[in-house]
Amino acid sequence: MSGNPLTMTIRRPGSVTRSPDGVASAPFWVEMLLEGEARGENTAMRATLDPGTITNWHTHPRGQLLYVLSGTGRAQRDGGPVEELRTGDAVWFAPHEKHWHGAAAGSPFSYISIQATDGERIVDWLEPVEISR
Repeated sequence: MSGNPLTMTIRRPGSVTRSPDGVASAPFWVEMLLEGEARGENTAMRATLDPGTITNWHTHPRGQLLYVLSGTGRAQRDGGPVEELRTGDAVWFAPHEKHWHGAAAGSPFSYISIQATDGERIVDWLEPVEISR
């Protein structure tokens, strides 16, 4: 599928892939739900992380909404405290806000993220997170 659909579209489960190398402390499962390409189109994905897996620091040029589906997670914006995330929590990261998110040490973590494209970019990956676990 290229760009956002022009009519109602249903995507059935099953097109799950592993995350790219170098974006988290360990690979995690990703299912693309909506793949925007043009500036301002939305992308959406479901991600499932094993216990203790966290993303690298990163930013989104147009911001990101994270909605927690299951498990216990953690998130932090640069300079802020590490926050616990639970099922049903919704987190907004502002455009260009440096942050990370991931699974707590004892729990898998699953979420849906929605972010708009800025040209072909939806995320800028940065360095790994160094935190005491």
